[in-house]
Amino acid sequence: MGATLKINGKTKITGIIGCPIKHTLSPAMHNAAYESLSLDYCYVPFLVSPDALEDAIKAIKALNILGINVTVPHKEKVMTYLDETDREAAFIGAVNTLVNSDGRLIGYNTDGRGFMQSLAENAIDTRDKDILIIGAGGAARALGYSLVQEAKSLSLFGRSKMRVHNLVHDLNRIKNSVSSCMDLSAVGRYHMIINATPLGLKKEDPLPLDTSSLKPGQIVYDLIYKRTRLLEHASERGCVTVSGLGMLLWQGVFAFELWTGRRPDVEVMRNALLQADR
Repeated sequence: MGATLKINGKTKITGIIGCPIKHTLSPAMHNAAYESLSLDYCYVPFLVSPDALEDAIKAIKALNILGINVTVPHKEKVMTYLDETDREAAFIGAVNTLVNSDGRLIGYNTDGRGFMQSLAENAIDTRDKDILIIGAGGAARALGYSLVQEAKSLSLFGRSKMRVHNLVHDLNRIKNSVSSCMDLSAVGRYHMIINATPLGLKKEDPLPLDTSSLKPGQIVYDLIYKRTRLLEHASERGCVTVSGLGMLLWQGVFAFELWTGRRPDVEVMRNALLQADR
C-alpha cells in the first residue's frame, strides 16, 4: 500500500479472513493494484477464529464491506452463511471469494482457475497426465474440479478416507477418471504431484511425502506460497518445482475483477507479492 492512499468515507473496503492470517501476502498485491488504477479501495486482513465465523460474515453486511477473500480454515464452512453461491463454487463445496452485492453475499471460488493459469505461465500442460493431489480439503476440491477436465487420471490421498471417498465420488460425476490413493509408496508413477495440505507452513512440519521416491522430471507443486522443504528436496531429486505464489497471484486477479469490474495490472500485483515475500 503506497503512501498516496487516503482513507475516506467513500473508500470501499475489501479484505481477507482466516486463521492464522499473519502470513498473508494478499494485502500487498491488492492494495498495489488499487493504487495503480487510482481506485478508492483498501484491502485489510482480518483474523477470524472458527467460532467467530458467523459473526464475521454478518459483519460484512453490517459494515458494508465490498468483498472478502476466504482462506484456511473457513472455505467450506462459510458457505452456510451465504445468500448465493455460483455454480463452480457450489460443486467444489468451498468458497474463496465473497462479493457483497447490495447486501447479498455471493460466494465464488477462483482457486482452480488461478491454479490452472499458474500452470500455463510455467508452460505445464496437464493433458494426458497422471496427477496426484495430497489433501482433500477445500483447495484440493477446487484443483480437482479444474484438473479432472483435462488430466488423463487424477488420484487423491488424504488423512480422512471419508473426505477422499466423497471427493472422488463428486469428481467422477464430471469425468470418470478419479481414484483414491491408499498410500504414497508409488509417487514415482505420477507426472505431477500436488501438495494441497498445510504441511510446510511451519518449519517443524513433516514432509507430506517421502521425497526419496521422486524421480527426475516429475512436477512437484506446493500450494504454499514459499520455498518449502518439499520443493527443496524435490529440486534436489531433479524435479520441476512450482510454489503456490503464482496461484495466489491469479486467484487474486480473478477476485479483483469480481469486486471492481476492472482488469488489474498483473505485473504490479506480481511485483508486490515478490516484494512482500522477501
